[in-house]
Amino acid sequence: MTPRRPYLLRALYEWLIDNELTPHLVVDAEFPGTQIPREYVQDGQIVLNIAPGAVQSLRMENNQVQFHARFNGQDQRVYLPMGSLLAIYARENGAGTIFEPEQGLLLEDVANENTHAPNEDSQGKPSGKGKPTLSVVK
Repeated sequence: MTPRRPYLLRALYEWLIDNELTPHLVVDAEFPGTQIPREYVQDGQIVLNIAPGAVQSLRMENNQVQFHARFNGQDQRVYLPMGSLLAIYARENGAGTIFEPEQGLLLEDVANENTHAPNEDSQGKPSGKGKPTLSVVK
C-alpha cells in the first residue's frame, strides 16, 4: 500500500488555505536528505510557514515537498523528504495533524537519500553542479 502522508498533507494544506488559515510544517531536521536553513533548527526540528505568500514554487509530491522561501532576506531552496514531515497545523488555532511513522516512507526516503532532488540554478533550472549545500553568508 502507498503511504498516506502525502495525501493527508495535500488535503490538510488545501483545507487550511480554504479556511484562510496559515499552514505550518514541523520538520525533522536530522532526517536524511533534508535541505533547510540549519541556523533556524531548534531541538532537531524546524517549523516552516508554507502559506502561499511565504513560499514560491511549492511542490507537494508523493515523496517530497520542495519550495523556495526567504530566510533573513536570502532566497533559499527547501527540500523535505516526505519522511521528514512530522506535522502540519494552522498557526491561528493549531488545527491539523501529527503524522504517524510509516515504514514505507522511511525505507523509500533512506533508499533515495542520494538521488532525491536535482540542483537548480537561480532561474530554477537544473544546473548539474552536484549536491547543493548551505553556507553562512555574513
